[in-house]
Amino acid sequence: MSLVAENKILRFLSVKIYHSIEAFEKVENAVVTTGTFDGVHIGHLKIIDRLRKIANAIDGETVLLTFSPHPRIVLFSDNSLKLISTKNEKIELLKKAGIDHLIIHPFSREFSRLSSVEFVRDVLVNKLGTSRLVIGYNHHFGRNREGSFEHLKEFGPLYGFQVEEISAQDVQEVSVSSTKIRKALESGDIKTARAYLTHDFCLSGIVVKGNHLGHKIGFPTANIKVVDSHKLIPANGVYAVRVLVRGKEYKGMLNIGVRPTIDGSEKTIEVHIIDFDEDIYGERLVIFFDDWIRKEQKFESLDALKNQLMRDRLEVLNR
Repeated sequence: MSLVAENKILRFLSVKIYHSIEAFEKVENAVVTTGTFDGVHIGHLKIIDRLRKIANAIDGETVLLTFSPHPRIVLFSDNSLKLISTKNEKIELLKKAGIDHLIIHPFSREFSRLSSVEFVRDVLVNKLGTSRLVIGYNHHFGRNREGSFEHLKEFGPLYGFQVEEISAQDVQEVSVSSTKIRKALESGDIKTARAYLTHDFCLSGIVVKGNHLGHKIGFPTANIKVVDSHKLIPANGVYAVRVLVRGKEYKGMLNIGVRPTIDGSEKTIEVHIIDFDEDIYGERLVIFFDDWIRKEQKFESLDALKNQLMRDRLEVLNR
């Protein structure tokens, strides 16, 4: 293997992460993209793939600028916004995408007041040293989202960079967007969400105390508290999942809902981890969604619930 090829592999494996624009130092031939990248879906990956191809062609380095919190949360106090990926999940997904430099800049009202000209001149050019800029379809930027692809084409010759726009990426004749993925998850359509994402949707949280009903009927569960209030929770129902606990992955059955058989009223997330029975209170679990099994339903007795759980378990094991 040539030294050039080895260097490219090393760069692919070792993304540099910065938690503000100010922490970034300019690189030669920076190939830049910017956006929220919620979910890091197939459309995002096409942008990143194009970024890498340009960087390889001009011996440059890829730079991805994203923001936390999500701009809508800051600008509109939108507590109803549910995100596909938490900040840490997004970082892990972007690391796997093979970029050289990842900047997660704190989004604020002050930052939002930058005009499109100021954003291009002060951020893209003066801070990042942009040589090439790649943006997604219908991308807007700057105060009140005033900047567009047409503006960037005008600014490019003035500030010495080239720009290109990725056209709308379709999956099964539906334009991919984070909004469509959210809607799929909110309806329990895990397969469609995964097709858009090209990776498993996941939840992570801390195991908290429950009412121990699962133990009584032979299906102990871990009750999960999701810490990030903006993390999207899929539709109520029963799901086939994989659970990462203590570095090992197990199959599991996840229930999201109010547990109507015991007249529950509070929404809970609880998972039965198959072939696992250890005390994990206070520990963090990561849950990967494989598929929807059924709607949550009220059974006439605990025995009827137990019989259904046995069928659910068999379905999960046979996958």
